[in-house]
Amino acid sequence: MGKSILIVEDEQNIVDILSFNLSREGYDTLEAYDGPTGLQLALEQDPDLILLDLMLPGMDGFEVCRQVRESGSSTPIIMLTAREEETDKVLGLELGADDYITKPFSMRELLARVKANIRRMSMVPAGKGAAASANRMELGRVTVDTDQMAVLKDGQPLQLSQREYDLIRFLAAQPGKVFSREALMEHVWDYEGYVGDVRAVDVAVRRLREKIEDDPASPKFVVTTRGMGYYFGGGAGGAEGGDVLGDPPQGGRRWSGADPERERRVLSGTIHSSWRSDKRKGLPQDESCGKLTPPVLNS
Repeated sequence: MGKSILIVEDEQNIVDILSFNLSREGYDTLEAYDGPTGLQLALEQDPDLILLDLMLPGMDGFEVCRQVRESGSSTPIIMLTAREEETDKVLGLELGADDYITKPFSMRELLARVKANIRRMSMVPAGKGAAASANRMELGRVTVDTDQMAVLKDGQPLQLSQREYDLIRFLAAQPGKVFSREALMEHVWDYEGYVGDVRAVDVAVRRLREKIEDDPASPKFVVTTRGMGYYFGGGAGGAEGGDVLGDPPQGGRRWSGADPERERRVLSGTIHSSWRSDKRKGLPQDESCGKLTPPVLNS
């Protein structure tokens, strides 16, 4: 049986287009045209992913998302929005959405994000929490248990979302190493070659800090290097905006390559982004824009 995707969208033509393209990729689809029906199907059918429009009759997408998360469901939610306001995007992420796509969007981009989120969830072990773990990262006050997919601080488990766990696990595996937002979108969100809005990273970091830091306003575990990105500080702190090429925060690593400028660019994602830009310039129009039939959807 294929993975199931719930489409909650009040525009019939958009639902038809999404259903057609998702079915062609091997997914089963469920459709709802208003908020209450979408919420009911989300709770009763337990789909593998939800595509959720914001502007819905009966109950808007924000409220649907909030109630799905309050039910304890970790089903990935991708919000579809025609709104450009940053507050709307951030609110959706704060309520528990995993990602958002702004209309109009290419079908290739949407399918890539659907696949990435479903692939990430398929990596969650079915027996989570059932047995003692042998794979643990002991990082001072923080322990990351990769078998149980759990994070403990001072011996007490933290209640993290799947995305928050993925983020801290990735950063903690390489303490002291700075990752740009684009790099985190690629490695944690699993969006290969990502170029675009990285606000989802900032929201996830803020939510994670609220749970793991003693004082979220003065983070010691998930630390910002201003203008560069984020790193795991192990609780030792270090000045925000610290020099990634000099002595790293306690528990970090020292860079010793022959070309420190190149290392700085690699860490910040500059080289990777430049490579993507150069590669994109040489691609045919249909590949670089990700156009399929139909190429864009408007609400």
